[in-house]
Amino acid sequence: MNLKSTLFILLALSITFSSFAQNPTDGEVFRDDVVPRIDIFLPADSLAAIYDYNNLWSNHHYQATFIFDNGTIKDTLTNVGFRLRGNTSRQAGKKSFKVSFNTYVQGRKYYGLEKLNLNGEHNDPSIARAKIGWDLMREAGIPSPRANHVEVYINGSYYGLYINVEHIDEEFVASRFGNNDGNLFKCLYPADLVFISNNPNDYKQVQFGRRFYDLKTNTAQDDYSDLAHFIDVLNNTPSVNFACELEKVFNVDDYLKIMALDILIANWDGYIYNKNNFYLYHNTATDKFEYLPYDIDNTFGIDWYNIDWKSRDIYNWSNIDRPLYTEILAHQEYKDRFSYYMNDFITQLYGTTAHLGNIDNIKALIQTSAANDTYRTLDYNYTISDFNNSYTQSVGGHVKDGVKPFITARVSNALNQLVLNDIKPIIKDLTAAFVVPNQPIIIKAEVIDEAVDSVWVSYTINGGSPTQLQLFDDGQHNDEAANDGIYGLAINTTSNGTLEYKLIAKDDQAKVSQHPLCTLKSISIGLSAIQDLVINELMADNDTTIADNNGEYDDWIELYNKGNQPIALTNLYITDDFTNPTKYQLPDIALPPHEYVIIWADEDGNQGDTHANFKLSKNGEEVAIFDDLGLLVDSVTFGTQQQDVAFARLPNGTGNFQTAPYPTPGATNDFPLSTVVKNTEGYALYPNPASDFVILEWEHNFNINNQLTIVNQLGQVVYAKNNISNQYRWDLVSNTGASVSNGIYYINYQYFKNGNSHTLPTQKIVIAKK
Repeated sequence: MNLKSTLFILLALSITFSSFAQNPTDGEVFRDDVVPRIDIFLPADSLAAIYDYNNLWSNHHYQATFIFDNGTIKDTLTNVGFRLRGNTSRQAGKKSFKVSFNTYVQGRKYYGLEKLNLNGEHNDPSIARAKIGWDLMREAGIPSPRANHVEVYINGSYYGLYINVEHIDEEFVASRFGNNDGNLFKCLYPADLVFISNNPNDYKQVQFGRRFYDLKTNTAQDDYSDLAHFIDVLNNTPSVNFACELEKVFNVDDYLKIMALDILIANWDGYIYNKNNFYLYHNTATDKFEYLPYDIDNTFGIDWYNIDWKSRDIYNWSNIDRPLYTEILAHQEYKDRFSYYMNDFITQLYGTTAHLGNIDNIKALIQTSAANDTYRTLDYNYTISDFNNSYTQSVGGHVKDGVKPFITARVSNALNQLVLNDIKPIIKDLTAAFVVPNQPIIIKAEVIDEAVDSVWVSYTINGGSPTQLQLFDDGQHNDEAANDGIYGLAINTTSNGTLEYKLIAKDDQAKVSQHPLCTLKSISIGLSAIQDLVINELMADNDTTIADNNGEYDDWIELYNKGNQPIALTNLYITDDFTNPTKYQLPDIALPPHEYVIIWADEDGNQGDTHANFKLSKNGEEVAIFDDLGLLVDSVTFGTQQQDVAFARLPNGTGNFQTAPYPTPGATNDFPLSTVVKNTEGYALYPNPASDFVILEWEHNFNINNQLTIVNQLGQVVYAKNNISNQYRWDLVSNTGASVSNGIYYINYQYFKNGNSHTLPTQKIVIAKK
């Protein structure tokens, strides 16, 4: 949830908790009904340096201008980073490139993306295998990159047809899992997931100049203990406990889908055969690792090993010791579910008439772009006839099969190899939605089975006796549409504490499954979870930074819910005197997860319930939160403070207090703040916080019939401008030319298209002049 204002009044809002992955829509950057054009302009000597053999493995980003044009939008971004990417492809005649939007403009994103991967596909005469594979992954509901074809021009010259593949980074995992604070490991050859030892540092081994388990997030901590534990569980758990222990640390069900599709498309350059090309993300919402496929161009009949991939046994597909494949298939229930998914993909998706027709559509879309691509011919002398034939037949060398004949043969062989057994119901996406204290808790899950007999939840409150209630799929029990496989139920309770629960499903063959398999999920209800409430930031000498709802520059204290459950502030107190723990009662509101509320320290309770009956001393003192039993929840002691300088936790919510580089009331203390981008009707703004100027980038090119309005936290318009371009600079001045004060401001934008008014979501920016 993204609340636009938490500064003065925070209403109790319904919150839904979702820890399962969802792929975003294609958006403008990954539209695949057209072939967008990407132009890169950079100095000639920079381009020459990129192509210099001595620099091929350099990751230096050369400064460039980026232009994106898909026929609907045309955007120009200056000061982007541009370099080669890939491994063996760096030596190819047709090279692959990486575009970085935030190398030279810190925090900048383009449609929510920090980077683009432009893959030349020099090994693939069809220039389509990776695109076909990614489409299958996404259609199967697997969290995976978006991809489309683009034409790439450098300094005005056509460099060929490329596949634009979404980069896997913290933005990627946030868009799929709703969080990005977990460890993200890029796993390259020889990442076999074989147990080395219980020492996490033993998994930091280096080969080919990089770690083969390469941590991409939280690099300052460089903590591999979660990866070491996962590998230990995978390799060393006795078979009788294997499923229970593995499901505690790994999303097995989604990986069974990936296994099935990897084998169907013959992705031999991934984990199962070549111990290569995948990511592992520690999803902090579930505390489980997620497997993310990566780099799937060596597929659909491309072969360098003289192996007939289309007929290779689906149950013996690995190359020696691959525990994530072999150990899972050794467990009969997982093997049966793997077979179920493979059969389901074959009958519903892979190789169907619709699927083969989509491949024809891709070929038709890119035909002209491929014909004009002279770089396509540099590595294997591929002609346009090779391009056309590669969809229907072998073109020799490492391309052993045409795309469509490979699919047909792979389907036939897989069906002959499949051993299908009746499986237990599959329970997915189990969530609980907490509304506000004393309101119903909504339990919801998807149950997959050809004939579900019954679904019920078993739960306890504060460790009491179990209660069992039936869930329904009738559209009337807080589920979704009737008979769509989504089951729901509302649990009414007035208790405070912890509700622990599991879901149980039975089919018409009396096969029973439960989720979680051997543990319980939990949700805090009522006044629990207050341990996640922290004092996050304060200012004891506020002169110009931020005004309250009465226009007064009072001292302030920011409270933050760092947890994943709402926290009821009822019966909690804030004080500047440890001997008086109930000095001021906090407002009667529910603070949602990862949200903020500002308490004004102004001794003026008449101005509202977020105004405390004490002030802060700029000479230093103490602030604390207590519960109604007098137990300490959180506290901070600070010394002498400077005017308009904040004292804050860094990192946000969890770190130690220190002088902050910028005040950020009502926003994260980490810098830079995230650039805000909204799919096809949004914009980016940066830098944020801003000290000199703000750049606003709109994701369309309507430079007439639009209006920009900027208001302060009191709702007063400080700046308005009509008919601006799709990249606009605001120099932090009002319409009178006066410099605006530090504080929170809200950006509003409205434009007209085809006679209709479009108002974009309001976005927040912090002005913090030095």
